[in-house]
Amino acid sequence: MTLLDTAEEKAGAAPAPAPPGRPARRIPAGVAALRWTALRLLALAVLLAAWQAVVAAGVWPRVLVPSPGDVWQAFVKASTVHDGVRGISGHLLVEHLAVSLRRIAIGTGYAALVGIPLGLLIGVVKPLAVVLEPAVTFLRTLPPLAYLSLLVIWFGIDESPKIWLLLVAALPPIAAATAAAVRGVPTDLVEAGRALGAGPVALLFSIRLPSALPEILTGVRIAVGIAYTSVVAAETINGVPGIGGMIRDAQRYNQTDVVIAGIIAIGLSGILLDALFRGLERAAVPWRGRT
Repeated sequence: MTLLDTAEEKAGAAPAPAPPGRPARRIPAGVAALRWTALRLLALAVLLAAWQAVVAAGVWPRVLVPSPGDVWQAFVKASTVHDGVRGISGHLLVEHLAVSLRRIAIGTGYAALVGIPLGLLIGVVKPLAVVLEPAVTFLRTLPPLAYLSLLVIWFGIDESPKIWLLLVAALPPIAAATAAAVRGVPTDLVEAGRALGAGPVALLFSIRLPSALPEILTGVRIAVGIAYTSVVAAETINGVPGIGGMIRDAQRYNQTDVVIAGIIAIGLSGILLDALFRGLERAAVPWRGRT
């Protein structure tokens, strides 16, 4: 969550400061949301104006830095059928995005299925932590391109190496967040559970796991972001359809406008995906941030 989002939430709930002797004035949530929306639109307009000014000044050749209009035309081209050609590289932009998001969902899903139990074991069983935690840290420090070639040798150039790369990229943050969350469970809760007769398994599933759930969801959210940044690397090998494959093909033909359009599409879809996960966190752990 950004500082802007935090401020936005506070704006709808906290009264505005008032001078001494005057009652505090509460700003309606709708008005606060409109203010933040206007601020974001203003920032976007300033960015687009600066971009257009750089292009008009001819600081760099148009083939290297296309105008906002050129990028918009690339969006239209990538999203429609033109001259008998379907989008870019034979697929529409939404199809490229859908395939990449499916790969991210599969890779991150497998990473969560492995990483959460692994993190629970690391956080609860100290002998296993001594053995497994260095391996998790080792994987977390590796950039995806470092082991992509090895995965291609092992699994070929179809879907398998892409899914494996996203799984290996997303697993360490989930396992590390889960382990840290389990270790951070208040000792008083654990001791109270033991006093009531709960065994190790009951303590794990009735106290440790629910208490650690907010941090676990944060780890999954971070892992999704890491998987999204890794999908372009995963799709450099036979990645069409896929947003990374589309960008790779455009780069080969110096289609800078298509490359920028693809980057913007990744960023916008990433914002929507992150907002979806924040909504999921609020629904799954409504007590988070409350006393």
